[in-house]
Formats: sequence, C-alpha cells, structure tokens
Amino acid sequence: MIDSAVVIPVYRSREGELHIVMILRNPGGVHGGQIAFPGGKHDPADETMLDTALRELREELGLIVPREDILAELPMEQTRTTGYRVFPYVARIAVPEQWQIAEREIAELFDVKLSDLTRPGAHDKMIDRFPTWQKAEQVSFYQIGSHRLWGLSYRILHPIIPRLVAGEWDV
Repeated sequence: MIDSAVVIPVYRSREGELHIVMILRNPGGVHGGQIAFPGGKHDPADETMLDTALRELREELGLIVPREDILAELPMEQTRTTGYRVFPYVARIAVPEQWQIAEREIAELFDVKLSDLTRPGAHDKMIDRFPTWQKAEQVSFYQIGSHRLWGLSYRILHPIIPRLVAGEWDV
C-alpha cells in the first residue's frame, strides 16, 4: 500500500455560495486524466498525513492553509486497483488572486459550486468496464462540465455533500 493524502478545498464566495476546488490530473501516470483533489504521496519528511496533504496542496495549487482552517479529517479510503490508501482532509481556503497551478501535474482546475453538485441530473450512475476490472460494473459519478468525477474522489466527496449543505462546517 502507498500512503497519500488529499485536501478538499472549500470556500464561500462573496455571494455566499459554497465552492469546492478540484483538479484534472494530466494524462499519464497512475491516476492521469482523472478528476481529483489536490494531494499526493506521503514523503518521509512529512511528520503526519496532514503534513502530506498541506505540502501537496502548496505544491500543486500554491495554497498555504493554516492548520486552524482544517475543518475535518475524513475516514481513510483505499483505491480499488492501484494500491493507495488516501487520507482526506476538508480545508477552508482563501481564493488567491492568481492560482499557481503545477502545470506538470495538473491539466485543469475546477471551481465547482456546491449547488451544481446537488442539482437534478448532476449525480448519476453508469455501467462501465475499466481495463483492470474483471467485468463491467455500475459506477456512480458526478457530472462536472464534460467530465465525470467517479471512483475514489467520488467516494470521498459523496458523503460530505450533505454535510456541506447542512452547514456542518464554518466555511
């Protein structure tokens, strides 16, 4: 197993709307071409998995998040086929004037309104088969623009959407 950590960056716009920041990984690599949250592998220099998550957020998006803006540590999730254990954290962020995107790793940044994820038709299921799967299976996903958020990122995001809607965290 490979330990890694991600941050689910959230913020409230001036209009009061809640947003979630996601990324599209560049093609290639283990999780290339997938919508994800900023994050990556644990480094021996990282004392904790939170340190890993915050370092990766800084490296990928140029964001420095103080520990007091970590709103929640979520349950660890495992990828189904690539051998990763992922430790997710929800963090309140301040949106920078200019994103500092690590272009080597990230193809696109998604600034998604929570209301877009809760609207009718945003959440759906499909039958699909991936190269590492034995057979076709039903896959749940969120439609984000022309992309589908599924798999591990879906499993991390899906249970926190009602918590965000309910205002559980001070964002």
